[in-house]
Amino acid sequence: MELEKEPSEEANNAETRTLNVQPSERMYTTELLEDKNIRSSVTAQILNYGNTSVHEEIQETFFPKEEEIKPEIEESFCPPKGMLNKFITNVAGPDSLPGGSLFGLLVIFYSAVIGGKILQFIRIPSVPQLPPLLGMLLAGFTIRNIPFFNERVNISNTWSSTLRNTALTIILIRAGLGLDPQALKQLKNVCLRLSMGPCLMEACSVAVVSHFLLNFPWQWGFLLGFVLGAVSPAVVVPSMLLLQDRGYGIEKGIPTLLIAASSFDDILAITGFNTCLGIVFSSGGTLNNVLTSLRDVFIGVLVGILLGIFVRYFPSKDQRNLPLKRALLVLSLCVSAVLGSQRIGMHGAGGLCTLMTSFIGGKKWSNEKIRVQKIVTTAWNIFQPLLFGLVGLEVSVAALKSDAIGISVAALSLTILIRISFTFLMMCFAGFSFKEKIFIALAWMPKATVQAVLGPLALETARLQAPHLIPYSKDVMTLAFLAILITAPNGALIIGILGPKVLTRHDPSKIKVDLTAIKLHH
Repeated sequence: MELEKEPSEEANNAETRTLNVQPSERMYTTELLEDKNIRSSVTAQILNYGNTSVHEEIQETFFPKEEEIKPEIEESFCPPKGMLNKFITNVAGPDSLPGGSLFGLLVIFYSAVIGGKILQFIRIPSVPQLPPLLGMLLAGFTIRNIPFFNERVNISNTWSSTLRNTALTIILIRAGLGLDPQALKQLKNVCLRLSMGPCLMEACSVAVVSHFLLNFPWQWGFLLGFVLGAVSPAVVVPSMLLLQDRGYGIEKGIPTLLIAASSFDDILAITGFNTCLGIVFSSGGTLNNVLTSLRDVFIGVLVGILLGIFVRYFPSKDQRNLPLKRALLVLSLCVSAVLGSQRIGMHGAGGLCTLMTSFIGGKKWSNEKIRVQKIVTTAWNIFQPLLFGLVGLEVSVAALKSDAIGISVAALSLTILIRISFTFLMMCFAGFSFKEKIFIALAWMPKATVQAVLGPLALETARLQAPHLIPYSKDVMTLAFLAILITAPNGALIIGILGPKVLTRHDPSKIKVDLTAIKLHH
């Protein structure tokens, strides 16, 4: 009997405690009691089921396990994290605002495009059209020297260096794809003389003149010489194609000669520059630097041959969009080679690797090579405004000295006269008349593309490796800018005006000119 009274007394005491609690506590107590009743009723219901699966289902329904409750999305790409998040933050943040690198690149790109279009619209009767790259160059120069824009257009050295190296890669790819073995066999020794002789002669003359007039060390003088020694296909080739279409000089193959030799000339200048660049920024002896340069040349040629054989067969001919895939593969391999060689200090290897890859691979592409060239040309049309705009952006009027400009222009004029005279001599005993030799010598003068690429490379290398050499590299940059400004418009005007007057005209339909690959190359 005592055992039966105890529960009733506990129940009464519990009821009394419930009545004495505060209203808020009473609500909480009531909820506990209701939850307890639910659990007891569910437990009784579970005991009535003999099926174990139903038992487990009811337990999961009414008694969810806390450890199984997880966030809806633990790891996801939305919102992005890591490097992707950082990239989007930079693009949408400081880099896209005035003063950021992305903002600066957009300003330079559109300003250069507008500058090139304005120069195209300027047409003077009986005067050849000036090359659009001159307007791109002046657009960057104007932005740099206007205080309002100068304070807001800033581009990091890493971005500008990558863009210039990519532009250099595209130039070399176009040069490799544009080499026509059949045309080279027909031109033979004349093409080699024109491509090698004037470039080497101007490099040596620039080294001597800059050493005595500008107080350049000999290694810097030769580096400057190879920067200035290259002729510009961007100026020469379009002008030659116009003369060829009109029938001037095609009987003796003068347009063909200049177009084919321009590629070799650029290759020689870039190779010589990379060799001198390794010597200038190397701490070893002269013999060691020369051996290192030869090693870079050997490695670049060997790797280029292997990659050229690879891109002959990959992608295979049974794939769709074959020219696009080939162009993208060559671009990716060659850009990686150039940037990678710069990264590990083998400056000369990447350019030669690019040249050999595109030349060897393109030999087996037959007619599809033309379509690959068109795609590469489209890539060049995007990088060209950036390249020349960035070159103009590097030149500040405030940093130039008036006497230095005068001496620089005098030195450039002297070396150009030496180049013209030597080109005239190299064309002797080649079957050309006196007037034709004069024309070839003057047409082999314009400078633009290679100078725009190589000029800033020494400055960027000095900023990274040897800040005490920045003054020399700035002088190289300034001289490259002046060379483009002086020779590009004058060369285009001389070719356009002098060509129809001194070259013999023939009917193009009666003379076979096979320059399909070279023509589309540029």
